[in-house]
Amino acid sequence: MPDRADTINTGTDAALPEVERRDRTLAGFLRRSIFRNRVQLLGGVLFAILLPLVFRFNLFDVPLTQSSLTNTIIGAAIALTLGFFFYRRLTDYPGTEGISYAVPVFALTYAGILVLFVFLRLDYSRYLFGASYLMAVIWFTALSIAMVRLRTYRIGIVPGGSVASLPDPGSVRWERLSEPRALPHGLNAVVADLRTDFSPEWERFIAETAIAGTPVFHVKQLQETLTGRVEIEHLSENTLGALNPNDLYLKIKQAIDWLGALIALLVTLPLLAAIAAVIRLESKGPALFRQARMGYRGNVFTVYKFRTMTTERDSTRSAREQAMTQDADQRITRFGRFLRRTRLDELPQMINILRGEMSWIGPRPEAVPLSEWYEQELPFYRYRHIVRPGISGWAQVMQGHVAAPDQVLEKLHYDFYYIKNFSPWLDLLIVLKTIRTMLTGFGAR
Repeated sequence: MPDRADTINTGTDAALPEVERRDRTLAGFLRRSIFRNRVQLLGGVLFAILLPLVFRFNLFDVPLTQSSLTNTIIGAAIALTLGFFFYRRLTDYPGTEGISYAVPVFALTYAGILVLFVFLRLDYSRYLFGASYLMAVIWFTALSIAMVRLRTYRIGIVPGGSVASLPDPGSVRWERLSEPRALPHGLNAVVADLRTDFSPEWERFIAETAIAGTPVFHVKQLQETLTGRVEIEHLSENTLGALNPNDLYLKIKQAIDWLGALIALLVTLPLLAAIAAVIRLESKGPALFRQARMGYRGNVFTVYKFRTMTTERDSTRSAREQAMTQDADQRITRFGRFLRRTRLDELPQMINILRGEMSWIGPRPEAVPLSEWYEQELPFYRYRHIVRPGISGWAQVMQGHVAAPDQVLEKLHYDFYYIKNFSPWLDLLIVLKTIRTMLTGFGAR
């Protein structure tokens, strides 16, 4: 995938067409400025820190000698800066508009500073700190709305190869290049299938375009950037070594997973007991559902979930068919539908995390009969076992529940995007999207 600084998701002045960068009017200056990171951060400081101060005190009568006020200003500035950094990193990923993430991201950083205040027993102004958080959310949400409306990418397409498969997102305007002449004004980038044997004229054009400073993307790289999927076509392009995730982060992530599962299990024990009691009262059978699933490095393990279906078995259905959950599946109980929609049925998998079999975030583990079937139908399917399976994952928040082989292939593309971009930033984004999924019920069956 292209480097973050070169992707079309960049928040810098490069995101504007050349004709707009040359616009010297006041409107053009404002359009250019809104895409600059330093302008966004400086505006946030003025709007979220200075404005509440001016509203609370006279501009020239701010009592900076008060330790509580000084602590609040410093803490809010740190929370705002960290929030901006997290915010920019998260909105680099496909399908992530900043409009939806200002509230949770800044809540995370401001809450962290608040915990630090309490832990160190530092005095602070509750009014100014709360007002700073509210104004930060308003500022960056407004910025995101303005950027979405102002930013339209123009990308030139070099004919040949698989460029016809490029997606059609609303934020991109494709322009097909008919001749290898001078690059049209106003293009943000050029895309080409670099595996194609181009004529010397087109090769010279591509080289000159890159030398001139215009980004040139391979079609596959741009597809990944726009769709959040890594398509797998040839073994030579997707070897196991090339797809190996960061080994250090794997170990750190496992430690964080284990500690988080232990704390969550202790905190939610009353809720788990209540859910188990309702399940037992509603239908016959155990409260927990156990199933053999394919896990990390292809090892089979037993997954634990709250039971959401009746225990009756249909002798006319194969083991593979019984492992699938269909639309409006009649086996699902009334309370089970609620558990599936809210994802509360997944909570017992904290046991699997404590046993080192699963993670909070990762590709969903499949039932053994399904996994064996998918391995026969889909090439490279086993490569998804290179990381620990998760309670939630990139495919779940982007695609939802699927079972058909063609849909599973698309799910596999999402899984490989996760593995290729394995990082704490993507994990944090999936956590935020999972919370939204729990509230909306997206993808539940």
